[in-house]
Amino acid sequence: MKFGQFEIQTFVESYFRLDGGLMFGVIPKSMWSKLLPADENNLVPMAANLFVLTAHGKKMIFDVGLGDTLSDKEKKIYSTSGESNLESGLRSLGLTPESIDYVILSHLHTDHAGGAVKRVDGQYVPRFPNATCVVEKKEWDAAFSTNERTSAVYIPERLRPLQEHGKLQFIEGTTELFPGIKAVFTSGHSEGHYGIEMESGGRRVFYYADLLQSVYYARLPFIPAADIYPLVSLDVRRELLPRIIDQDVVIAFDHAVHQPLGRIKQGEKQFILEPIEAALSPT
Repeated sequence: MKFGQFEIQTFVESYFRLDGGLMFGVIPKSMWSKLLPADENNLVPMAANLFVLTAHGKKMIFDVGLGDTLSDKEKKIYSTSGESNLESGLRSLGLTPESIDYVILSHLHTDHAGGAVKRVDGQYVPRFPNATCVVEKKEWDAAFSTNERTSAVYIPERLRPLQEHGKLQFIEGTTELFPGIKAVFTSGHSEGHYGIEMESGGRRVFYYADLLQSVYYARLPFIPAADIYPLVSLDVRRELLPRIIDQDVVIAFDHAVHQPLGRIKQGEKQFILEPIEAALSPT
């Protein structure tokens, strides 16, 4: 998809499954299962959609999925084989890990940051040798000071090589990364979670990672139980959704299984996802 001087492309890094109750928090199964049916183990399907932005002569990837270094325990947690399409997905776009200039990490949970490293001779090393990894400083600190609630989603030994190889760029709070590309601090889902707002040629594309992971989360009460500050998530989305709808923003959804790019429209009784083909039609 091209918008102004920018272009955003997407591919699926991996498919996995997580507990439906985890993903929808206080919402009863009788409600959420009509939208996203669970299997016999109460697991719902998820995709790790990755997005590559070409802008200002740079290639930037937004989050990097689960990767291919999961432990057996993690494979069970995510109900996945551990196979990753990260590098083959890049090849499908005519790219390699060496082509990437910036790895934009919305937060450091395994399903978003696991692919940042690979294993070589038994050691973790950065997968993107020429890239700078952009991380919110609060998020980095949280990943290295876990507690009983967060220890399962942060794996310090897979993050530390990014620092040891000089690949980190810390940001603090809302930050303009490049003209027309802004990291918007949100917290909510994690300590240092942020979204990305892009604008070029009068068109806007937003990537809000796990705060708006599919169109279902346009419903304000639909907040994952994993969010550490659910009321913050609620406040952020309450402020964000009117802008998205009023400004015809295209949303990049990180975990939507069927439609990674689209516009959210207000229907008579619920929000509707407008496919990107329709979203880009002349007005």
